Amino acid sequence: MFTIRLRSALGLLLVAGVALSAAACGDSDDTPAATKDGKVTLVVNGLPPATEKATHDRFLANVAEFEKANPTIKIDAREGKMDPQTFPAKLAGGQLEDVFYVYFTDPASLIAKRQVSDISKYLKDYPITSQLKPEVLRVFQDDKGATYGLPYKNYSMGLLYNRELFTKAGLDPNSPPKTWAEVRTAAKKIAGLGNGTVGYGDYSKNNTGGWHFTTELYSLGGEVAVNNGGTWKAAFNGPQGKQVLQQLKDMRWTDNSMGQKQLLEWADLLQQMGSGKLGMYLATADNIPTIVNQYKGKYATYGLGPIPDGKGTLGGGEGYMFKAGLSPEKINAGLKWLTFWFTSADRYEAENKWSSETDQPVGLPEPAIFTGAAAQTQAAADKKYANVPQENYAPFVAGMASIPVKLEPPNAQQIYAALDVAMQKVLTDRNADVDKLLADAETQANSILAGVK
Repeated sequence: MFTIRLRSALGLLLVAGVALSAAACGDSDDTPAATKDGKVTLVVNGLPPATEKATHDRFLANVAEFEKANPTIKIDAREGKMDPQTFPAKLAGGQLEDVFYVYFTDPASLIAKRQVSDISKYLKDYPITSQLKPEVLRVFQDDKGATYGLPYKNYSMGLLYNRELFTKAGLDPNSPPKTWAEVRTAAKKIAGLGNGTVGYGDYSKNNTGGWHFTTELYSLGGEVAVNNGGTWKAAFNGPQGKQVLQQLKDMRWTDNSMGQKQLLEWADLLQQMGSGKLGMYLATADNIPTIVNQYKGKYATYGLGPIPDGKGTLGGGEGYMFKAGLSPEKINAGLKWLTFWFTSADRYEAENKWSSETDQPVGLPEPAIFTGAAAQTQAAADKKYANVPQENYAPFVAGMASIPVKLEPPNAQQIYAALDVAMQKVLTDRNADVDKLLADAETQANSILAGVK
């Protein structure tokens, strides 16, 4: 799913961009905090477009159920989530929703610029928030532990593979490669099937190459950028970065296991996987329903394993934050809304039942945002209504707890663009100089990072 590009694109605009005051995102819309009769109108986004009828109607049904249970709160639901093209203008113009959708790459910048409300003192009245995983909640906190939003979903990258091709190539579909050396061996066997079959696929265009380079670097224990004393510096020009590029170069030119078609971007690998001609690539679990629905794949065909070498993986997620200047009444209304549906373990049963009845996938592996009893509630609801072959994802699930999840670097999209060049070169030029490519990308990355505070 390369909506990750959009996830960090907003972060890029906010960091690089627009000098906005906290007052610009205050309670300046036309909606009063509360009327004389104590009623609150809460403006939220996240409503799917009407063209997506099933999920659009489900959202509104939840709104109606919530309003019935909370008669003093009116939900004014707006379409859309995070659009990096329009968000800064909405923020500057005071048109931002009271409770708005963000990706995990966004909260740090919004908090630093005081563009969101501190909700810490209200959380004690919403006990479910105490069961949120600390490392997930930390995404929405400042360095003093104050909280400005709540998570909704969490995800991490693994190795998506075609179980049928594994079987044909003499590989065990229940035991995907555990290291990058094993990936290389498996890719050669799969490519050896012939007839245009590609063993391993990777990206190199429109920032997707840098995105995957980052993921592969994390898997080896490397870092894209590090903060030393308040100054960010590129950190990928080292043994791990060289290993990433050298292995891809060797697979492409020595093994011929990556296919001749290169300069691929997000949809290309999903399409190849759906066609049955691709053995493996790095992805999140939500690539699977897209492959099935858009590219005519079958759920039974695909497996998901942990990221090779497992020293780290790229992850992220989604959540909601509260715009700056909200009244206590609106903050409480927002917390009631979020803990009714999004950040609510009790809704998994109803949502999974609805999903199973409307042919939406249930049981795809995603890291839980909860601990304790709430996590058990989610797991039980997933198991009860699962309609995808969960055994195909058992290797990924087994590895989740032991693999550290890392977020994207600052100014991720600019850095990814710089790293695209290195990925393109090793996949299109058999004489590519890995050391020079890393050094050139490092110079560009340090220039990009110079403005990050």
